[in-house]
Amino acid sequence: MLLAIDIGNTNVVAALFEDNDDVTERGKMLHEWRFSTDSRRTGDEYYSFISMLLRAEGFDTTAITQSAVSSVVPALVGTFITVARRLSGKKPVLVNKDIYAKLPITLPAPAEHEVGTDLLCNAVEAWCRFQKATIVVDFGTALTFTTVDQYAHLQGIAIAPGLGTAIKSLSSNTAQLPLVELKAPPTSLGANTIECIQAGVILGYKGLVEYMINRTKDDLSARTGVSKDDIHVVATGGLNSVLQPLVDCFEDFDREFTLQGLRRVALYALK
Repeated sequence: MLLAIDIGNTNVVAALFEDNDDVTERGKMLHEWRFSTDSRRTGDEYYSFISMLLRAEGFDTTAITQSAVSSVVPALVGTFITVARRLSGKKPVLVNKDIYAKLPITLPAPAEHEVGTDLLCNAVEAWCRFQKATIVVDFGTALTFTTVDQYAHLQGIAIAPGLGTAIKSLSSNTAQLPLVELKAPPTSLGANTIECIQAGVILGYKGLVEYMINRTKDDLSARTGVSKDDIHVVATGGLNSVLQPLVDCFEDFDREFTLQGLRRVALYALK
């Protein structure tokens, strides 16, 4: 089995994939775990915790033959390299610039040092799965738009505060506005404080997402000549379900998208 670990700013997501070295196929995910990111935890603590989660679902750690680590939290990279090595018995694949040359997509020179590893996994998964120009909208701590063109080039990324980040920021920086549920209100005309915030943030983000997708399609078409109708749009991330009922510009929704991309990155790196 392959253990994929995606370390985000808010959550760490770990997943076990069935053994399959065919990089052209979607991986069969056996189980997924999501827990809070905490840079204060030691490698021993994370190792014990993940081992416990594996055993609770009936998985034998000795069956883990390989691992892969993607992290946007620099302080936890070394910690999880140690954890992954202890679980699999060998050094994990670490998503960084050392493996970029083995990937099926190309990155513009500045992006090689700046692109987030989770976004790189999204780009790789987008190309491997669709083989066409694709925009990946990832609803996480940050709301990101990752665009791969029809020639497998990573053309660019746009980043905005995520839905949860916006709600928390509004509450923590004001004296009287509460932290509210991420839920679409019945109307944009908020009748109480909760509905007012939901109208501004949830419906406002609907407009943000729709505009950014249309603008990205325009810009990509102008740059590469691809028809806007031929650009695929997929949503992923833990919060994509909040806007899913409100937005009709996505062809696909897949919560596993980044983890599937991490698995493919690992297989390319191990070739």
